[in-house]
Amino acid sequence: MDAAQQEATARARELQRNWYGEPLGALFRRLIDDLGLNQARLAGVLGLSAPMLSQLMSGQRAKIGNPAVVQRVQLLQDLAGQVADGSVSAAEATERMDEIKKSQGGSVLSNTTHTTNSSGAPTVKRVVREIQSLLRSVAAAGDIIDAADALSSTHPELSEFLRVYGAGRTSDAVAHYQSHQN
Repeated sequence: MDAAQQEATARARELQRNWYGEPLGALFRRLIDDLGLNQARLAGVLGLSAPMLSQLMSGQRAKIGNPAVVQRVQLLQDLAGQVADGSVSAAEATERMDEIKKSQGGSVLSNTTHTTNSSGAPTVKRVVREIQSLLRSVAAAGDIIDAADALSSTHPELSEFLRVYGAGRTSDAVAHYQSHQN
């Protein structure tokens, strides 16, 4: 990717952050992970072509042009929160996704939709995903690993944090967090 393409991608992601609260790549990856989907299935539920979804995720396109798709994203975010807190089973989520796929409404995404547990606190997985999204919005995984290596001798705990949360898998980071809570 040349410098002009990198600049266009960065600009598109910044527009996405302003319009949708975060880059769509991070939002869609979280939906894929939280709902156990692949990109093709997510595209189908949203009513997008797989190439369009890929372009939105990679920052080649900034905006979701169809308000019905924006509404479906919001509905999937709500559903992902219900799955994460256990109020909706995987089987129920599959049925709900079929209903969402057929929905026609339009709205804007709200920045107030967060996955919470029954006490109202964000779930561990949601917090981990937000940390990962933040770290990955400022650096690539390789850069994060390089930073972790540079910090390993002086700040081993920060080095471990960067490796697990910045460059690792969400499931590994959640397990790491939970193992350190005991």
